[in-house]
Amino acid sequence: MLRELPGVSAHFARFPVTEISLSEQSLRQFDDTKILDAARLLADAHVDVICWSGTSASWLGFERDVELCARITQATGIPATTSVLALNELLARQGARTLGLVSPYVEEVQRRIIDNYAGIGIEVVAERHLDISVNFAFSEVEPGTLGVLLREVGRSWPAAMTTLCTNLRAAHLVDGLESEIGIPIYDSVATVVWKALQLCGVDARPVRGWGRLFQVQT
Repeated sequence: MLRELPGVSAHFARFPVTEISLSEQSLRQFDDTKILDAARLLADAHVDVICWSGTSASWLGFERDVELCARITQATGIPATTSVLALNELLARQGARTLGLVSPYVEEVQRRIIDNYAGIGIEVVAERHLDISVNFAFSEVEPGTLGVLLREVGRSWPAAMTTLCTNLRAAHLVDGLESEIGIPIYDSVATVVWKALQLCGVDARPVRGWGRLFQVQT
C-alpha cells in the first residue's frame, strides 16, 4: 500500500492472538499489557504513529479502542489509532447508516459486532460469516470466497461494506469490487493505514489499487 509514498515506512511488532471467540481464554488475549509492550518496542523506532491493526473492539466495544489509544499515547508519547476507529470514522464521514459485514468469525462474535454497530446508529442490513475461530485459519480463506460473500452482501445495497478481520486476504480485492458493485468497501487492514497516513500528515491520494478510501482527505 505504501510503495507509492516515498519516505513512508511501516514497522511491526506483534503479540499472540490464536483464537477469536467469546471464551475467557480468547478474551484474555487482548489484555492491554501485551499491546502496550508491543507499542513500546515500536516507539524505539521513533515512529510517528502507532496503529493497532486489529478488530477486537468491534465485538468487545468501541470504547476499548478509544481507551487503548489513550494508553498507548500516555506510554509512548506517540499518537495512536486502530482499524476499527478508522472504519467508524470513514462510516461517519460518509454518513452511512447501513452496513454490509463480511467476516470469518463465529456466530456469537458476529452478533456482538452487529449489536455494537446498532448501538451507534448503523444497521447491518446484510452479513456473511464463516464460523471460524482459529486465527491462522482466517489467513487461509481464499480471496475468491471473500469476493463471493461481498457480492452476496452487496445485493442488499448497504451504504458501505466492510471486510472485518486483519488476517483476511481481502484488501487487494476492494478496488475491483468497488467498481463492479458500486458500493464503498472498507477493508480493516486498509482503514488503519488510511488513518495512520492522515495522522502523519501524508497525502494518501497516490495510493492506488486499494480502494476509494485513500482518496478521502481531511
